[in-house]
Amino acid sequence: MLSLGEIIFILFGGVAGGLLSSVASMASLASYPVLLAVGIPPVYANVTNDAALIWTSIGSTISSTKELKGHWKQVGFYSLFTVVGSLIGCLLLLSFPAKVFEKLVPFFIAGSGIMVLASSKHHSLEPHKKPLWQQIFYIAALLVMGIYSGYFGAAGGVIVLVLLTYITDEKFIVVNAIKNVICGLANLVALIVFIFTSHIYWLQVIPLAVGMFIGGYLGMGILRHVPAKAVRIFIACLAFCQASYFFWQAYLQ
Repeated sequence: MLSLGEIIFILFGGVAGGLLSSVASMASLASYPVLLAVGIPPVYANVTNDAALIWTSIGSTISSTKELKGHWKQVGFYSLFTVVGSLIGCLLLLSFPAKVFEKLVPFFIAGSGIMVLASSKHHSLEPHKKPLWQQIFYIAALLVMGIYSGYFGAAGGVIVLVLLTYITDEKFIVVNAIKNVICGLANLVALIVFIFTSHIYWLQVIPLAVGMFIGGYLGMGILRHVPAKAVRIFIACLAFCQASYFFWQAYLQ
């Protein structure tokens, strides 16, 4: 059983994770260490975190119905690729150890940070002026990122956000709302797989999920009042910090 102190600690960790997820797609920076701190082994902490993370997407989706209005067809189309990719990634994880990706992950994350900063300049192209091969490339990349998210997952949401920014010509806050729904569906697929193949600490999931729902709901409200450029810089800084951590873990530890 969890003590009251542990429940409150996990709840606030969930709120922080929900805020980071809806704003910067990096919930695990807050929620994963919280689960480790209450004694959950690393492998199971990752799965337990995924079980709660879905509620961030639910909270942010409810909060961003205004931004999502008229974009549900896009959400469904893009989700198809990330969901299929996530399922493939989960199946690969059951067959091959995640160590395969460890030395590449820091560069993926750092690259996503650079692309977040650069993505603000691509909107000069109208949708009909984008070459067909470019549109196909980005959509195929969504499938690959779905696989990556299901297999390893670190900063997968950031890279999905970047890809959507290049695929669409919507405002940043709209793209971020679409990303939250897409990543939520991909996480749901991963969770269904992990329910049957791994161990989830459900007692810890409950306060974490409540916190993530609150954080996800509040995060979209905050985004409406913060300039997109500032959000991009914030996301990039977090990406570089996370990339540095994974680089240290893969090469220097």
